[in-house]
Amino acid sequence: MIRRTKIVGTLGPATDDPAALQEVVESGLDVARFNLSHGAHGEHRGRVEQLRKAAAQARRYVGVLCDLQGPKIRTAAFRDGFVELSRGQSFFLDPTLDAKAGDQAGVGVGYAGLPDDVTTGDTLMLADGLIRLRVTGVEGRRIHTEVEEGGTLSNHKGINRLGGGLSVAALTDKDREDIRLAAEMEADYLAVSFCEDAADVEEARSLLRQAGGEAGTVAKVERQEAVANIEAIMQAADAVMIARGDLGVEIGDAQLPGVQKRIMRLARELDCVVITATQMMQSMVSSPVPTRAEVLDVANAVLDGTDAVMLSEETAVGRYPAAAVAAMNRVCVGAERYLDEAQLYRHYEDDYHRVDEAIAKSAIDAANRLGVKAIAAMTESGATVMWMSRVGTPIPVYAMSEQRRTRNKVTLYRGVHPVDFDPTATDPMTADREALAELKRLGVVSEGEHVLITKGDKHGITGGTNTMKIVRVGEV
Repeated sequence: MIRRTKIVGTLGPATDDPAALQEVVESGLDVARFNLSHGAHGEHRGRVEQLRKAAAQARRYVGVLCDLQGPKIRTAAFRDGFVELSRGQSFFLDPTLDAKAGDQAGVGVGYAGLPDDVTTGDTLMLADGLIRLRVTGVEGRRIHTEVEEGGTLSNHKGINRLGGGLSVAALTDKDREDIRLAAEMEADYLAVSFCEDAADVEEARSLLRQAGGEAGTVAKVERQEAVANIEAIMQAADAVMIARGDLGVEIGDAQLPGVQKRIMRLARELDCVVITATQMMQSMVSSPVPTRAEVLDVANAVLDGTDAVMLSEETAVGRYPAAAVAAMNRVCVGAERYLDEAQLYRHYEDDYHRVDEAIAKSAIDAANRLGVKAIAAMTESGATVMWMSRVGTPIPVYAMSEQRRTRNKVTLYRGVHPVDFDPTATDPMTADREALAELKRLGVVSEGEHVLITKGDKHGITGGTNTMKIVRVGEV
């Protein structure tokens, strides 16, 4: 059974050894995430180079996703490295305090505008929600709070406001530098952290294009404001990432499951790719096997229709990076056996806005009803196969393209598999025959089986797909 759900894995110190990286790629990695919150530019350049060598050796296509740090609001540092906070004690946050002067009474903050964004009665969540502070007042630039949930608070921990409402801009000066790095490394996707609305996505794309980059944009949903603006964000972005860490802190963990399911449903309706992320197999940072709860979390995301599931610490710093990818691969395949995608995701009542969209979605309807063995989509930009992945089919879709960027881009699309193929090298009839021969060589079709082919009359034209035909292998 060919896995349809894609696996995104974060590279880091645990994959810096070439042998470890090779094992991760061969275990089923589809897209490599580069977390630009950590590491120097030189480190990321080196990792991209090693990734492409490993992918070539494994004869696999692996996409590159550069993830911007964004305006993560953090505490400054403590004199002794940490403090122990007790319920009921007073504690202040002050952006004017020396960056290393934190103590039992209070600590500095990296965002100067925080005092303007909070009022008495607000709840601030620190360290991924482990510590909870209630704002009792704002005096000048100092925020006074009472500890509602205490614990150990160490240096540079994240701060969220329960319910959202922080006005910090989505792109920082560091992000602008990192966008230029992503363009230089020819990233396939750029993830925009803490975006609030469609304008944040469009600004990041504009900066990327100015830098010469052609990557697709991924809007990370981790703020309450992003949830409220999710439809406009999906229409602006190529993909969304449900970043459940900060999102869960902002909206509350009880709201998270319903929001995740709603985002996945909307992604299908609005033709947007969706990635489910954060702590999917967190125990595998130190354990060679996932917990049953983690297995069910991954499986439920697959059954709800996510395009991709993501590993973060598990592959970046964990002890078993390849085992984590292999476990995720195993769980995805197992879950897909119980999913009738053709029934779940049909939405034929929608209008078609382009000819290539009409061909793509009609092709899936025909393929599902006839039960063809495979779909061969000759594509220049990958748009045709993106639409095919939205409708839903258990039939594998092969994106046959001579464009390297397109082959890498489709590594994120559910049920779509890239194939290096140049339909412009021959006449149309010969191209059909050679496409079938390539699928036979790959071992995915056999003599006598039906294959659905989509293509354009004019090769090499983006958006030119206007033809669908069904052929039998060996009769073309």
